[in-house]
Parts: sequence; C-alpha cells; structure tokens
Amino acid sequence: MPKGKPWSTEDEKKLREFLKTKDSLRVIASKLGKSSEAIRQKMYDLGLKEEEQTKNMCSTSSLTLPKELPSIEQILKVLAAALKALEQPGLEQADVLRLRSIIQGAKTYKDLFADYVDYRGIEVELVEVRQKYEALAKKTQSVPS
Repeated sequence: MPKGKPWSTEDEKKLREFLKTKDSLRVIASKLGKSSEAIRQKMYDLGLKEEEQTKNMCSTSSLTLPKELPSIEQILKVLAAALKALEQPGLEQADVLRLRSIIQGAKTYKDLFADYVDYRGIEVELVEVRQKYEALAKKTQSVPS
C-alpha cells in the first residue's frame, strides 16, 4: 500500500528530466518533495536504472591519469589543507566525508609512493655513487700534472 503522496504524470516526467541532470537521488528527492526511497521505488516501477543517475560518479574509465606523479610534498600540502578544512565549524556531513576520503587517500598515496620510489634502493645507489666519486677524486689527485 502506498505510504506517501501519489505520483502525478508531471512528477514522473520531472523525475526523468532530473535523472538526465545526473543529480544524486537525495537531490532529486528534495526537488520533488519525496524520500530517496520513494524515488528509487518509482525508478524501479518505471523501469529506470539507477545507473542513469549515477553516471557522474567517479569510475576508473573517467579518470585522467597525470603525466607525472605528485611529489610527497604536494600530497602533504593536500593533506594539510584537508585537515585545516575539517577544523571549520558547521561542515555538512558530505563535506566531512569528502575531506576524510582525501585524507585517507593522501595517506595511502604516501605509502604507495614510498614503495614505488624504494628509498632504500636510492640510498644504496647513492652510497655506490659516492664511493665511485671518491675513488675518481683520489685518482685525479694522484695523477701528476
């Protein structure tokens, strides 16, 4: 048995139009004065797929790959900015969740970047280069002019 106000033909038409704008179900529900669950149920009744309205969500197929990886310093700046933004009073829950995601992403990036760069490998190479430089410097000094 239906619980809320019945759907008019005009409401159904508006729902179809709003789905094309790629707004979230929550936004569409607010615009139509209905609950998100009512929107979802009407979409099911009309044979509409929720994917039609979630195309704006990030997927790996729509990601733009950077030409170069950001430095740890750049990521730490993003992390610092996100932490600072969390200090602002009155943030909406969606903003808090977004900022927390950014913070978690920055932490993950730092860990993966460290693995990628392999700081220990660089350290070993640096020691080898120093030894070769010192040996070359000694040879250069011992050669008579």
